[in-house]
Amino acid sequence: MHPDDIRTLFSRAMSEMYRKEVPQYGELIDLVNEVNEATLRANPKLKVRLEAAGELDRLDIERHGAIRVGTAEELFNIRRMFAVMGMYPVGYYDLSVAGLPVHSTAFRPTSWTALKRNPFRIFTSLLRLDLLEDRDLAEAAEAILAERQIISGRAFELIARAEENGGLTGQEAKRFVGEALETFRWHSQATVSAETYARLHEAHRLIADVVSFRGPHINHLTPRTLNIDAVQTGMLERGITPKLIIEGPPKRAADILLRQTSFKALEEAIVFEGADAAGKHTARFGEIEQRGVALTAKGRQLYDETLAAVRRDPEVAENSGDAEAYTSTLKKHFSAFPDGWANLRREGLAFFDYQVAEDACFQGHADSVDALLKAEALVATPQVYEDFLPVSAAGIFRSNLGSDNHSGHTGRANQSAFEAALGTAVADEMAIYARREAESLKAALETLGQRHLFVSDKAA
Repeated sequence: MHPDDIRTLFSRAMSEMYRKEVPQYGELIDLVNEVNEATLRANPKLKVRLEAAGELDRLDIERHGAIRVGTAEELFNIRRMFAVMGMYPVGYYDLSVAGLPVHSTAFRPTSWTALKRNPFRIFTSLLRLDLLEDRDLAEAAEAILAERQIISGRAFELIARAEENGGLTGQEAKRFVGEALETFRWHSQATVSAETYARLHEAHRLIADVVSFRGPHINHLTPRTLNIDAVQTGMLERGITPKLIIEGPPKRAADILLRQTSFKALEEAIVFEGADAAGKHTARFGEIEQRGVALTAKGRQLYDETLAAVRRDPEVAENSGDAEAYTSTLKKHFSAFPDGWANLRREGLAFFDYQVAEDACFQGHADSVDALLKAEALVATPQVYEDFLPVSAAGIFRSNLGSDNHSGHTGRANQSAFEAALGTAVADEMAIYARREAESLKAALETLGQRHLFVSDKAA
């Protein structure tokens, strides 16, 4: 069975399991579907663009999940599990910038063909006990984590078989998905005492979530919407309480990167080791995302600088917790960020795919790619951003761990240690987007007989 098909089996099984575990997730999916349908009806040009880019068919299956693992060994073996499904580590994210003791990567498909078939992603964070000031508690947490095995013996056998044989048969794949699902299932039985849980919780609620259970239960599954502002309003109308602000850039004519919102986490009953009475744990939540175009290094630098200016703005500091003040300030600063697909492409701020226009006819040698675009012989389509934003991810985490402010923190990145635990280097997401753009441009120019433009553009 093709890894893309195994990934589809897994993502559907995960969605079904999560819908049963988190009742509001089903309500959220219904809301997102309604908003997407209404958005496409109201914007026929958007529908045409999505269809032409192969984005429309994947919209309903678009999901990303998030998990947190506790040890280098767990991260190493999770990588092996995801590889069976054609998901590979892309990007390094330092969430210590928001005071969260984890660093992360995104396991996802990397080729355009695989993304079109099923773009399922798992944002995976590794606990950093080295950031815990209480060293006695850190050692206790390490001992607790050393006792658990998050992947079943049968799943390990099937992972090894896939590695040895270059994949799994259809029957093996179905058994693999069933076994893999158990790694991410919610378990209400804690593996620690109430006293230990309290100490972990006091150190950081996220540490308690990682250390206190049998495995890395799925924290959230995230559908993709075409209008996150409508979803934010719709949640309130349905009695679902969203976080105060939408993380990421403001609403724009040409969406960039990623906008995210969420609703508050569930408070779930748990039973502590050696205790009969139940306690409470809060971790899992609902999240929604709207994806825009992937930005180039130049565009990303401008985005990061603009967002940093927002967070330094006295208006934000003086009105902490005021969603309207933050949104207003966000729009003010981002007004200087070029908008519109043509502007983003012309200024080299975003990545695009290039295709020959239907019934295209261009005689002679063009002097630029712009000339081909103007003559409507060439079409530039924005590449969807397939990855994540560390500040936005941290904002979502914070809001569901009890704080929704935007105070800054000093990061303590350690990519080399993360990759050592992973057992491989993470892929550079910028290189993936750039390669795809270059390959699509080269193919289109060769079809139009304008190969000379690719050489000159590449040299420039």
